[in-house]
Amino acid sequence: MKIGIICGSHRPHSQSGKIARYIENALLTQGLCDATWLYDLGGNPLPLWDESIWEGDEQWRQILTPLSEQLKSCDGLVIVSPQWHGMAPAGLKNFFLMWTAGGELAHKPALIVTVSTADGGSFPVAELRMSSYKNSRICYLPEHLIIRYADTVFNDDPAQNKPSAQEYFENRLAYCLEMLREYALAFRQIRASGKTSLATYTSGM
Repeated sequence: MKIGIICGSHRPHSQSGKIARYIENALLTQGLCDATWLYDLGGNPLPLWDESIWEGDEQWRQILTPLSEQLKSCDGLVIVSPQWHGMAPAGLKNFFLMWTAGGELAHKPALIVTVSTADGGSFPVAELRMSSYKNSRICYLPEHLIIRYADTVFNDDPAQNKPSAQEYFENRLAYCLEMLREYALAFRQIRASGKTSLATYTSGM
């Protein structure tokens, strides 16, 4: 079992990056998977998508092939997104444009985790559910997690955490990650069934 974590903030040293690293550690310490892969857009920005990807452009191939191999090896995913001005970051939306016909995300369960340093975080949940799944075929769990006032939880120094919030989010995250594991196990059978065809209906509709 391998779970990929995508940190959608393209800011270095972001709260989303902090949360993504905590999630990676939680997956391993709770024994929910054998391996993880963390891809942080804050340190690995992607060029803006263009149609030369479809033409087999060598520069794009060099950029995307290692990422494609990692994504294909994942059984499930956690998508961590901050809320910027009521939106998911442009870099995260650009990330999803890369993975359509290749099936890297297809029929794989994903947990949405959104991050806000105030009381936001709901808009990226709706945005990702509405516009990132169609051609990629990623399958978002009914569960999601909104981490508000993120600067008060999941800090390396426990003294910087608000105890009541830390306890709640630890428990809620543990539940969500357990659900992700169960979905990941179940969806293996779907992908192995031979009934999923990206070639037949390439646009997901």
